[in-house]
Amino acid sequence: MSAEYEQQIKDHLARQFNLTNEQIDSMISGLISTLSGHIDNLEEVLEQGDPEQLGKAGHTIKGALLNLGLNECAEIAYNIEVNGKSGKRDADYKSMVASMREIINRYIS
Repeated sequence: MSAEYEQQIKDHLARQFNLTNEQIDSMISGLISTLSGHIDNLEEVLEQGDPEQLGKAGHTIKGALLNLGLNECAEIAYNIEVNGKSGKRDADYKSMVASMREIINRYIS
């Protein structure tokens, strides 16, 4: 992850949760690892083609994204969640997940 993206997350964590730099430093790798696991899971669920499971996975990753201040991605996750939980089969989940992956890769690479 580039220093710029890492600092963006650190600043959000400090503001939102009133954490010290030491606390953030001890948490950041775990948070990024969790986010990586969530996007991997979302992609696996996408391959299964079950909208309801996509909705659940979208809900899970949305929370992780909001905790990190990645609101643009959280909005996409919210769309996946809402469409999936309503059973909508014609939503472009593949495009939404690909957009999320592209953005998230900036933070986990």
